[in-house]
Amino acid sequence: MSNGHHHRHEVKGKTTIADSVVASIAGIATRDASGVYAMGGGISRTLGAARDKMSLSDDVTRGVRVEVGEKQAAVDVNVVMEYGYPIPRTTDDIRSGVSDAVQSMTGLDVVEVNIDVLDVHVPGSDDDSGESSRTR
Repeated sequence: MSNGHHHRHEVKGKTTIADSVVASIAGIATRDASGVYAMGGGISRTLGAARDKMSLSDDVTRGVRVEVGEKQAAVDVNVVMEYGYPIPRTTDDIRSGVSDAVQSMTGLDVVEVNIDVLDVHVPGSDDDSGESSRTR
């Protein structure tokens, strides 16, 4: 085998990666971070229902905004945290997870991952909406 084989990489063409591709990858990576309960805005009331069917039909790009350039991407995510997880550690997990996933799958350099923590989910708080231990 001569090294004539190495010339096949010279095929030209442009690859364009849609924002929605990056948003999907970022959304999935964000959910994988420990401490993330849910994503997106305006969901705290319907969370109980949404949790049971967080399936493929669920929009993985919910709560994700991206800007994609030719070589770089910036990602904004809105998350609801699970109570009891240190938020700084969770946001570090999200940043590295999103950056690694987007970079390895698309080749784009992730320049920033901005995280809005919208809420903290306290287990059981949506079950007994009647009385909390503080009220008499």
